[in-house]
Amino acid sequence: MEQHISYLLAHFGYFGIIMALIGGIVGLPVPDELFLTFIGYHIFKGEMAYIPALLSAWAGSAAGISISYLLGVKLGLPFLKKFGPKLHLTEDKIDTAKKLYDKYGPFLLFIGYFIPGLRHLTAYLAGINGYSFRKFSFFAYTGALIWTITFLTFGYLLGNQWKSIEMYMSKFSVILVMLMAFILLAVFVIKKRKTI
Repeated sequence: MEQHISYLLAHFGYFGIIMALIGGIVGLPVPDELFLTFIGYHIFKGEMAYIPALLSAWAGSAAGISISYLLGVKLGLPFLKKFGPKLHLTEDKIDTAKKLYDKYGPFLLFIGYFIPGLRHLTAYLAGINGYSFRKFSFFAYTGALIWTITFLTFGYLLGNQWKSIEMYMSKFSVILVMLMAFILLAVFVIKKRKTI
């Protein structure tokens, strides 16, 4: 993977970051977190600058999630169920994400970047569910910015140890899912009390 990313960066520079993240967010099998961390490592080595890399990563993420949203608006759920498996989006993942999205849509748009597999579906589902572009973009682009800052900074801070992000990611994902479950439970309990 390092060779492919290094080739991409050597030949396309910051534009390569944009293109890789558009593909990764739309659903191509690009290990986005590792990619961003590797970019952070290049920043650590002085081969790239932080702000242009961040803006490129954010632009690629925002463009990728916008394409997914527009596909959801134009093509709907049948398209996702038909072609999703070719992008490693199984029908079970789609159904689970749809149920979660029906309850917690905007929150999932924001936090979905940090949950592998979910970030590929949230924008499709926002389009399918008829979210206005304004509402979609606020949550999706804010989430994209925080996600890109997080992993670029991890790569920069980890330096030569950037590969250890896989270990941190697995721990971080578990903590994040537990935190999300707690927040959702708290919201549910509060709403339930208001109706009593």
